[in-house]
Amino acid sequence: MRKKINKVMQPTDYSRRKLLHYLAASPLLAGLINLPALAAQRLNDRDYIAESAEWAVNVFDMENVATQNWSQAHWTYISQGVDDELTLRANREGYERLHLRARRLIDVSIINKQTELLGHTLPSPIIMAPVGGLGMAHRDGDLAAARGARVGGHKMIMSTAATFGIEEITEARGEPVWYQLYPTSIWDLTQGMLRRVEATGSDVLFLTTDIPARNQDRMRRFNRDSDDCAECHIPGTTFADRTMLQGLNAPRNISSQNLSMDWDWVKRLRDSTDMKLVIKGITHPEDARLAVSAGVDAIHVSNHGGRADESGYATIDSLPEVVDVVRGRIPVIVDGGIRRGMDVFKALALGADAVCVGRPYIWGLGAFGQEGVAKVMQILDSELDVAMRQAGTPTLADITRAAVR
Repeated sequence: MRKKINKVMQPTDYSRRKLLHYLAASPLLAGLINLPALAAQRLNDRDYIAESAEWAVNVFDMENVATQNWSQAHWTYISQGVDDELTLRANREGYERLHLRARRLIDVSIINKQTELLGHTLPSPIIMAPVGGLGMAHRDGDLAAARGARVGGHKMIMSTAATFGIEEITEARGEPVWYQLYPTSIWDLTQGMLRRVEATGSDVLFLTTDIPARNQDRMRRFNRDSDDCAECHIPGTTFADRTMLQGLNAPRNISSQNLSMDWDWVKRLRDSTDMKLVIKGITHPEDARLAVSAGVDAIHVSNHGGRADESGYATIDSLPEVVDVVRGRIPVIVDGGIRRGMDVFKALALGADAVCVGRPYIWGLGAFGQEGVAKVMQILDSELDVAMRQAGTPTLADITRAAVR
């Protein structure tokens, strides 16, 4: 179990920090020096604590700040995987095994990351993944995340387990958000949620299929009746108390999952709404084939950020298998382990039409709220620009499997 350690600043650290403040105040040098980059060079990455969102130079800087702000229970919940966390680690390590094939002497003076997805024009292929309980990361939770997404025009998928309702989140985002559905075992509840979502103008539905059961050992060690947990978890609450289930008369023992859900259920869901339907949680090529046959609008390759199964198999490794089966008939989205713009590039090279990120923007939210989320998405977009220039691919259409090895 991770312990929170207060860093003791050494004299050299203090002197460096004073130097940076002096440079920041200098009108002569202010326009010549990239202060965040300079700070990152002066301090070890693990010890660097950004003083504002502006000073974060990568998503890991946000993680450093967020972990200082969170309780140990919240850090554990956000960071954990399942069982021995083999899948959690594999998601990250999968990107480290892939290498960019750099190209030279190609005009990359203009980079265009715009893409079309599910009837929408996106300024970037990077989407904010659905995350439940964002109120544990920051008091403004999903609202701050939505406002951060609005800054760069990024699409946001909200969770059934969101802290706030879809109406408030839509207002904060400034446009309809996409919706991730935990189906429950009661059809009327599912339909009640869908009618509420449709009323906001949302037109894309992500059906989560990847967590019928799981073991989260690290979180199970916490006593939710303790004083620390009682600060934000009302004792006795269940999934029925989630904001999106309010007014639907959900039974107290309702589960977020539907263990009897099958492809006939998916077809029934598809026929019950005009929203575009994305199946989230596909990692097997046979399931991808069945998804196409069922008439869904897209596939989301996901293992819930390493929080679903303990296959030990990375989503970036599952991606080419799914893409080869789909053969361009519907879009394919992927998440899991993406921490850099270069990771985004690698996923696009292996056939993804877009990617979702979760923990990076949660770190930004926990570190600096709305400003942290906006900065994380800006960092990832900027890093993707760099990767595209290094590969000689000025547009997303130029990114092919030949770009990585």
